[in-house]
Formats: sequence, C-alpha cells, structure tokens
Amino acid sequence: MTAIVHDNSAWKAARPALSILVPFLRDDPDALIALLDREVDGLDGAAELILLDDGTGDASLTARLIARINASALPIRLISLSRNEGRSIGRNRLATAARGSSLLFLDSDMRPDHDRFVQTWADLARAGETAVAFGGFSLLQAPDDARFAVHRSMAARSDCIAADQRALQPEKYVFTSNLLVRRDVFETEAFDPGFSGWGWEDVEWAMRVSRRFKVEHIDNPATHMGLDTVETLAAKYEQSAPNFARVVAKHPDFVSAYPSYRVARRLQAVPGLKTIRPLFRRAAQTSVLPVRLRAFSLRLYRVALYAEAI
Repeated sequence: MTAIVHDNSAWKAARPALSILVPFLRDDPDALIALLDREVDGLDGAAELILLDDGTGDASLTARLIARINASALPIRLISLSRNEGRSIGRNRLATAARGSSLLFLDSDMRPDHDRFVQTWADLARAGETAVAFGGFSLLQAPDDARFAVHRSMAARSDCIAADQRALQPEKYVFTSNLLVRRDVFETEAFDPGFSGWGWEDVEWAMRVSRRFKVEHIDNPATHMGLDTVETLAAKYEQSAPNFARVVAKHPDFVSAYPSYRVARRLQAVPGLKTIRPLFRRAAQTSVLPVRLRAFSLRLYRVALYAEAI
C-alpha cells in the first residue's frame, strides 16, 4: 500500500487539542475545507485537519486539494492512498495520524450549520472531560431535488433527531459523520476492520464503547449533503445486510430493542419473502406514488434484506 502525505506550512508547528478526521473516496472535500478554514481565527491553534483520500486515484482532484490546503491557515495534512482500504481501516489510519487529544470524525459531505461548529468541538477537546459525543444531523443545507425526496423523508424521520431524543438510546444514534472521541477512548476501542462495504460499523463501535464510557449527545449539527437516490440507497442496504448480521451476533442485547430487528424477525415467517422483497424496491422507485409510501417501501426492503441475513 502506497501512502503519499502532503502537509501545508501551518502543519509542523501546530499543537492541536482537536484533530478533525475526514475520509473521502471520489468526493471533493474542497467546500468543507473552506467552511472549516473560516473558523481558524477563533481557534487559537486548537484544531488540525487530516484528510484521507481512500484510493480515489484522481490526479486533478489531488492537485486542486493541494492548492486549497496550501492556501489554508488551518494546519492540514492530506494522505493519499494508492488503493481503497475501506471505511473502518481508513478511519483507524486517520486516528493514528492525529495529534490531538480528541478526534472529530467528520464525513466529507457534511457542512457545518453555524460558524462556531469547530469551536464548540474544540472547547470540549480542551476541557478533556467528554469521552464520546455525537453532534447530530440536519437537512438545513441539503438539496431538495425530487430525485432525493425519499432519502430526505427517511433522514428527517430517523436521522435528524434532537440531542435529548438521541440520548434515550445513545449507542444507536452514533455515526462517524459528526462524532467526537477522546483519544484514550479510541485507543481502547477502535473500529472493527471485519466490517466491509457500507453500514453499521459506527453503531457497532458505539455499542462496545458504551459498555465502558459515557456516550453523550449534543446539538452541534452539520448538514448531510450527500442525499442518495432510491437506487443508490437500495444498493447500500444490500451491502449493509451482512454487517447487520455481524452486529446482531456481537450485540444481541442492544439490537433486540431496535424496531428493524424486531420487524426482521417477524418477516422471517412470511412465506416467499425472497420473491416479495423486490416488489418493495420497485414501489420505492415508483415516482408517481406518495413520497411517504415510497420511503415506507424502501424501509421494508431494507428490513427484508436483514431478515434473510440474520
């Protein structure tokens, strides 16, 4: 595995409390870098940014990013990999490169919703008392194209939840898209490299961590810009089914309380489920149907996949 590292001029002298860790694959994190960079004057050197290109292999993208990084006052390191390592291994690699006492995992398609986003996380990092905290999702800046309507509906219902509601099941609502982790916690519990493809590796990590550390929820949201079409979401759910089965095997006490698990178990008793399952996907793709019905059909498709996997 070849890894090429590029640091900007602010990197070497920085002594950050917070390391912002952003993996990406075939995405352009330029807009995110610009938004993070605008907070640099108020940070007093408290934050650094580490980007991991997980095997994109796009020389023109790399050149544009290096130009952006070199112009930034925020200490930034870009790690470019020659081939894809995967979500869990990539985030573990980012954590190894970090110098801060706390790590902020942030997806490249997230956009901070206010101009004290990094400052809020940096204050917690400097205090050093927070083991794990999730800041939350929003759809404030997300595109409202009709092709994303189903994902928007699903995300508004299941992802964009206030901190007090998330705290009722703290491990369930932990995603690496806006997640603060103290370094000693991550050194105790890293991401499981046994997960492949998309889904559940962050929730499984939170399940392990919550047995030993307090998982907190705060309202420091960022917008999830990467809404997907029904076709893309369905493909991701297909990838996630083996990961869901892995979580069930490792943490049955947590998963047994999740509606997706309970419905999946009921669906196992439905005759001909494998034949019926594609109909759920087809309904979700039918644009003349109401969005709420399409979203419900896609959720059924996902749970039917899980029923076959567990």
